Amino acid sequence: MKYEALTFTIGDLPGISSKTIENHLGLYEGYVKHVNLIREKVAAFSSDMENNAFAIAEMQRRLGFEFCGMRNHEYYFAQLEGGPKALPEGPLREKIESQFGSFDEWVESFKFIAKTRGIGWVMLYHDPQTNQLAQTWVDEQHLGQLADLDIILALDMWEHSYMMDYPSGEKGLYVEAFFANVNWEVVASRLT
Repeated sequence: MKYEALTFTIGDLPGISSKTIENHLGLYEGYVKHVNLIREKVAAFSSDMENNAFAIAEMQRRLGFEFCGMRNHEYYFAQLEGGPKALPEGPLREKIESQFGSFDEWVESFKFIAKTRGIGWVMLYHDPQTNQLAQTWVDEQHLGQLADLDIILALDMWEHSYMMDYPSGEKGLYVEAFFANVNWEVVASRLT
């Protein structure tokens, strides 16, 4: 089975240019392409595992990066479809307010994580075992993903997400623009 790149309908986003979105979508399609390519090559090399052990191992190692790049972007772009919408009343709002005091307090803590130096993602997760939210920085695409937790909100903090619109020293403006464009109905639906 091959993975297919999803299509996203993203209108004009105040603070995030259509050129940035267009280039970013192209990068996402590259992740999908490379996931498929790695899987094909591993299958081909597996006919002689002993002689191809090193190559197979390195491709498997790379698969985690490419696969998480594909999936993280699917969460990211889906949150920007349909225009900005407020967080509705319901389980996500209640859980945020219960754990963080208020929605605004949570947003500030998430934005603080987003200003971490380096490339990666900021993720808000739901832990189905404890029914709690957790948030963290994920290096690159995959290092630090929290195992067996459901992604609720994904914020891409690689330079390709904002450098056409903001210099690196102003990535906080990109974070503000992201929050101004989130469709919280999509995000909230991930918890139910």
